[in-house]
Amino acid sequence: MSQLNPTIFKSIVPSRYITFTIPNPLLHLNHFHTQELRISILDSPLPSNPTQIAAMLVPINRESDWIFSTEQGHLQILLTFSHLSRLIIIGNSPNSPHPTSYNPTLHSNCTADSSVLEEKLLPLLIELTPISAFRRTGDGLPEIPEIPFLSYEDGVIRSLVLERCVGQCVGEMLVEDVELELENGDREFRRRLRFKRMPNLVQTQIRIRPKKVDFVDMEGVEFEVVDDGDLVHPYLTPMVAGLSVIASYLDEQIGKGIKPKALCLGVGGGALLGFLSSHLGFLVFGVEIDHIILEVARRFFGLVHGDLVHVCVGDAIEMIEKFATQVDNDSFRGYCDFTGNDCLNKFHGKFDVIMVDLDSSNASMGTSAPPLDFLQKSVLLAARTLLRKDGVVIINVIPSDQSSYKSVIVEFQEVFAGLYEIDVGNGENFVLIASTSETGHVSCHHQSKFLSKLKQVAGSYVDSIRMI
Repeated sequence: MSQLNPTIFKSIVPSRYITFTIPNPLLHLNHFHTQELRISILDSPLPSNPTQIAAMLVPINRESDWIFSTEQGHLQILLTFSHLSRLIIIGNSPNSPHPTSYNPTLHSNCTADSSVLEEKLLPLLIELTPISAFRRTGDGLPEIPEIPFLSYEDGVIRSLVLERCVGQCVGEMLVEDVELELENGDREFRRRLRFKRMPNLVQTQIRIRPKKVDFVDMEGVEFEVVDDGDLVHPYLTPMVAGLSVIASYLDEQIGKGIKPKALCLGVGGGALLGFLSSHLGFLVFGVEIDHIILEVARRFFGLVHGDLVHVCVGDAIEMIEKFATQVDNDSFRGYCDFTGNDCLNKFHGKFDVIMVDLDSSNASMGTSAPPLDFLQKSVLLAARTLLRKDGVVIINVIPSDQSSYKSVIVEFQEVFAGLYEIDVGNGENFVLIASTSETGHVSCHHQSKFLSKLKQVAGSYVDSIRMI
C-alpha cells in the first residue's frame, strides 16, 4: 500500500477495482495466518446515494477461489448488495494463482472472535472510506460512518479440484467435487463446473457419492455419479416444469408416435439434455459454444451423444438465426458446424421447445443470464420461427434487479403470444415460458398423461406457474 496514494480512495470511481497487500497486523489474533493481507476494493458500476460501503472477510483457506481472488467474483458479490457504493474484501494473501482444494481442517486453530477482528480492522477501513460516506454532525464535525461486515455463504464445507482447463471461448474453467451443507441441514456431495469469468455462478452440477464413508480429506477418495433422476441444479427442474404449459399438445404428439423435439442452447454438463431424453422421451439437440465444455461434460458429467441426444459446437445465437433462415415447409435444409459436420442430419422439422441456459459472461450487463444479445428482437423472432405452432421457449433468467427483469419480460411479450413465469424461490433465478400461441393455463391440462409425469418430478413448480 506504500506505493499507492491514499487519496485515491477518497472518491468513488464507478467500476474501479484496486487490489494490494499490506503487512499482516493481526497475526497475534490466530485468524489470518499469512505474513501479508490482501485487500481488494471495488466501486459499484452504479454507486448508491447516499454513499454506503461494506467489508467482507475471505473465509480461511478459500483465498485462491476465483470468487474472492478475481475482479469478476468481487463484482458478482457486490451486485448482490445493490445499495453499496464500495465493497472492501480482506483476506490472507493467496498461496496459489489458481484455485486449490478447500479443506477447513487446515489452520483450524483460527480462534479470533469476529467482533475483535472487525474492531482491529476499523482504522484501515476508515482510511479506505470515501469522503462522501462521512456525515456532518450538528457541530459540523465529520461522523464516522457505520461499516458493516458482510458474510458469504454458499454451503461449501470442503472441495477437491479435479481439473482446471481453458476453453477457446469461455476461458478458464474448473471442475470440482464439493461437500455441501443444504438448507435443511443435510449434507451431500456434488460435482460442479464453474467459469472464471463468472465464478459465483455454478454452470452445472450433479449429485455424487463416495465409494467409502470414513474419510477426512477428499483427496484420493473415489466418487461415483448418482443417477437418481433428480436435477439438482436449482433452476433445471423449474425449466422442465415449464413444459406443462404445452402438456396437452405434447400428449397429442406422443399419441401419434411422434417424439417431441427439444433444442437446448447451452449444454454445460448435459444434465438437462440427458433428463429430457431418458425421462421424458425427447429427441434433443444441444448447442455449446466451446468444444472443451463438451469434452468436460463427457469426461466428468456423463454426457452421452447417441441416437436421442446430439450436440454441436457453435455460437447458439448465431446458429438459431441461421437455422431460422433455412426453415422450409416446416423443415430445415441443414446446417454445418465449424468442423463441417451436419448438425441437423438427425432432425427434421421444427422444435417443440427451445431450452435456453446461457450466461451473459459479464455480471455488470444487467442480467447474469441470458446474454443481452439473446434479447434482440431479431433473435427472439428467429427462435419463434424454429418452433411449431404450439411450441415454447423456456429460459433461465438471473436479473441483477427488478428493473432488468421487467426489461426481459417486455422483450418477450413483444414477440410471443403468451408468457408465463416460475419463481425458482432462491432469490436469484426466474424461469420464463414464452409460447407461440395463446396456450391455456396448465390447470386446464389435468387429464394429460405428460402432465402427470411432470408432476412426479416437478410438482410444486408446475403448480406455481403463473401467467404474466
